Amino acid sequence: MKIAQLLAGAALLAPGVVHAQQTVEAPQPDAAAMPARSESGGSNAGNDDILVTATRSPQSIDRIASSVTVLDKKTIDRDGDLSVADLLLRTPGVSLSRNGGYGTATSLRIRGAESDQTVVVIDGVKLNDPSSTGGGFNFGNLLVGDAARIEVLRGPQSILWGSQAIGGVVNIVTPLPDRDLEGSFDVEAGSRNTVSGRAAIGGTTGPLAWRIGGQSFTTDGVSALAPEFGGQEKDGYTNRSAAGRALLTLSPDISAEVRGYYGHGRTEIDGFSGDTPEYSLNDEFVGYAGLNFALFDGRLRNRVGYAYTDTDRDNYNPAREREQTFDASGNNYRLEYQGSLAVTDRIDATFGAEHEIARFSSVSPPASLATPVPDPARGRTEINSVYGQVNAEIIDGLTLTGGIRNDDHNRYGAKTLFSGGGVWKLPSGTVLRASYSEGFKAPSLYQLYSEYGNEALSPERAKGWEAGAEQRFLDERIAIGATYFERRSNNLIDYFGCSGDGTDPMCFVPGTDTPRYGYYSNVARAFAQGIEAAGRAKFGGLSVNANYTWTLSEDRSPGSATEGNQLGRRPRHSWYASADYTLPQGASFGGAVRWSGESFDTVSHATRLDSYTLVDLRLDVPISDRVTLFARGENVFDEAYRTVARYSTLGRTIRAGLRGRF
Repeated sequence: MKIAQLLAGAALLAPGVVHAQQTVEAPQPDAAAMPARSESGGSNAGNDDILVTATRSPQSIDRIASSVTVLDKKTIDRDGDLSVADLLLRTPGVSLSRNGGYGTATSLRIRGAESDQTVVVIDGVKLNDPSSTGGGFNFGNLLVGDAARIEVLRGPQSILWGSQAIGGVVNIVTPLPDRDLEGSFDVEAGSRNTVSGRAAIGGTTGPLAWRIGGQSFTTDGVSALAPEFGGQEKDGYTNRSAAGRALLTLSPDISAEVRGYYGHGRTEIDGFSGDTPEYSLNDEFVGYAGLNFALFDGRLRNRVGYAYTDTDRDNYNPAREREQTFDASGNNYRLEYQGSLAVTDRIDATFGAEHEIARFSSVSPPASLATPVPDPARGRTEINSVYGQVNAEIIDGLTLTGGIRNDDHNRYGAKTLFSGGGVWKLPSGTVLRASYSEGFKAPSLYQLYSEYGNEALSPERAKGWEAGAEQRFLDERIAIGATYFERRSNNLIDYFGCSGDGTDPMCFVPGTDTPRYGYYSNVARAFAQGIEAAGRAKFGGLSVNANYTWTLSEDRSPGSATEGNQLGRRPRHSWYASADYTLPQGASFGGAVRWSGESFDTVSHATRLDSYTLVDLRLDVPISDRVTLFARGENVFDEAYRTVARYSTLGRTIRAGLRGRF
């Protein structure tokens, strides 16, 4: 279906309802819409006032059938984490593995799904690296920066977000100003010579609203390889990033917007057997330009945009004759239309069309300068998509949702996905949720065309459902709830190593007799089920939050040696609890405890990763109405633990600094 056909269909529908209620307006069709744009970062309002934009248009959290967590600016400031991955670890259903300290390869998993099955969105642009192994996103270089809002939407979300959204969606939104001039800064320093500085400024000038921000981060780090395996020298990390947005209001119904993000990281890394002088460079760029226009007194809102992402990764080893050891580049080009239609004051629809092209190149140069660098592996894919989702409040408090998506892949043809669900908010303060959704993930370009590629791969598929309930008390000052979920995945893609004397035909470069180290193949099935329980309470200056997650994520590949085993690096049990107290004068102090149960480094269960408990402390003291002095202690008891076998983790960390909002 063409974009023009969608527009025409919406235009035909709208006049028929526009006379019924002239005051009804559709939500803005944009995942980067900011319901609350002020730098203060949100209020303590009830859930009725919490809007979620990871659904591609702002919706009340009580109209969303899937489980979602919203972190506003106030929460981000309170927790004080430097990286987005560490911040998300405080939310239900999320686990993490990292190959060392800051900046090293970081995999974030939602409900036990693979890291490359999570979609990351920055200011409305889906960010992934087509040159990475699974075509996913490495959280290692993503700092909190100027984020004003972070949302985690759990469970399959492919209806609105397409391929990769089997595990869930992480939506990061930077702010737009609502005053003539406003800004912020954060400056801090601490253990291992860690220094971070962030600043942003923006304002409104007539019809133009703009904001730019930047961050600089450096640390001596820890040895990426654990000391007991030969890691002795510290592996440092530096990161420089900048982000900006500008919105030009041309008329009450027309506006144009540009957004951009750039990040550069340099990470020192180790070899598998000991310290090395190796390092990696990572450059990420995100660009967006769009036009927004409303029709029929705002009943039909439209957005046409172009998004571009570019990720370049290079590894170097100064000890080699040819220093460069790896060179990869991945690009995404996306043209999209999205619309939202207010059918009535209780029914609205989100719909759209996308044309996406992804490209990658990858090569591992030989060590000797006498050996020519081979031609890089290259690949390209193209996907045309249409989608639609309807939310209908059929009676007071009961909202039903249904969606459909069709992805037409240039290699795998068309695939249609469905979703449905409902949420019921009762007068008693009880909220009931249930949903079903399907997921689809095409093989990555690396899995298809790299030196380990297999062009016979089939797409990964998933189906999942969840049901849960939440009870709120005392004007929503107290809330407790739990959600049960299941997900079945088929055709999962795995890597198989080759032995030197093997006869497997896949252990040779296709069409040649040249041996290779391994290849990708569809063999795996997986089953995940679990429970996420959470509670919160607020009385005066005291705030308490807690959550618990049980995730059974197993290999269900028939006849495999690992059938029935828990998948690697996924703890079966974890919990988190925090408490903060704010004094009448404005100072606040608090702490948090996070416990992760044992897991295994791989699905073979050959190496066990022990359980661990981390304790954090925090203190905030206002110096003025605009400036706050803060201190953070992370892992204050210096717990030794591993999230990846053989690789280090950060020990005790103390940081202090100033935070300003003006």
